[in-house]
Amino acid sequence: MARALTPLHDVELVALAAGGDRGAFGELVRRHGSAVRVTLRRMGAQPALADDLAQDAFLQAFERCAEFRGEGAFVGWVKRIAARLYLKRIRHNARYVAELEGEPEPGAWGVDAGGRLDLDEALKALPEAERLCVSLCHGAGLTHAEIATTLGLPLGTVKSHVKRGLDRLRARLEPHPQGARHVR
Repeated sequence: MARALTPLHDVELVALAAGGDRGAFGELVRRHGSAVRVTLRRMGAQPALADDLAQDAFLQAFERCAEFRGEGAFVGWVKRIAARLYLKRIRHNARYVAELEGEPEPGAWGVDAGGRLDLDEALKALPEAERLCVSLCHGAGLTHAEIATTLGLPLGTVKSHVKRGLDRLRARLEPHPQGARHVR
């Protein structure tokens, strides 16, 4: 008879998975797979790449689940693994590196025809370096120092990218003078 895994806490599921219980780990993937894919998409990954990297991140997490100490949320731990995989992937793509300092294409900054805001679209409108740093900091939960080390950038540059990116997002997500916008 199969036992119910849904009432168990993530930490309990990780402990079972560390003992080889694939069903327990499958429950963790079911719970957090979407959040990991969304983080990767917000970092700039296309849907198919986000799916592939999320799968790779969960495979690494399964292999290393005994290393999870429960000091933070499991989903945050997997998001950090996924973010590092994405960064490793893009670091090898010379075209991407050349575009890192480019300006965003002019556009609606994530406001749809009904005046509603779309955070994903607003993030896409940021310059690539700012979007990446904001997504790593606030989406994947990396510290500024971890981002600097991972990207090979000075700490001050990372802090500037995060601050400028957040300032641009705030400016775009504030209510419009012609009426309040609704967040989707």
